Amino acid sequence: MNPALIDIAGHAVNAWGMDADDILPRRSDDPVAMLARQDLDPLSIEELGARIAALEAEISRVKAHRDKAGSHRNSAEALFRR
Repeated sequence: MNPALIDIAGHAVNAWGMDADDILPRRSDDPVAMLARQDLDPLSIEELGARIAALEAEISRVKAHRDKAGSHRNSAEALFRR
């Protein structure tokens, strides 16, 4: 593709990287946002402890998935680098 054809304006159209988060609205049903909005005042100490344990388990699950995805990506990059 010839960038001169799309960069006719005074500035380059594709000069700045744009993340999807910059242009797309946030999902209203985002679980992390919903957790952050929850009122913690009615919870007992035991319930707060259970919530912390559940969140720590979820963090471990997400980290394991992230590591698996990173390993998969590295394998794919190594395969196509040949």
